[in-house]
Amino acid sequence: MADPWRYGADGVSIAVRVTPRGGRDDIDGIEVMANGRAVLKLRVRAIAEGGEANRAVTELLAKKLGVPKRDVRLLSGATSRIKQIAVSGDARKLGLLLRDIAASPSDDKDTA
Repeated sequence: MADPWRYGADGVSIAVRVTPRGGRDDIDGIEVMANGRAVLKLRVRAIAEGGEANRAVTELLAKKLGVPKRDVRLLSGATSRIKQIAVSGDARKLGLLLRDIAASPSDDKDTA
């Protein structure tokens, strides 16, 4: 299965599929969609209104990857469940972290 992220000179670009009002803020692993595209499945408690879910997605990824919030930005899909997110930093290190996170989705209920 292909990774849902691509490496770039200044970080990674991640294809994500978001479930707003998902009960908790968490990463549920990798999913291959019907078109064959791999995405990182995320769920956030925030509603998909006024950019709240997008903000929750960038904050969740920043927390899980251990990078400042300013290093995570929405590239495309502001009003879609399928989004492209850019994360600035060491691409190799970010890729390894993403692989670990995707391979063992957390049971971390503490998302305060």
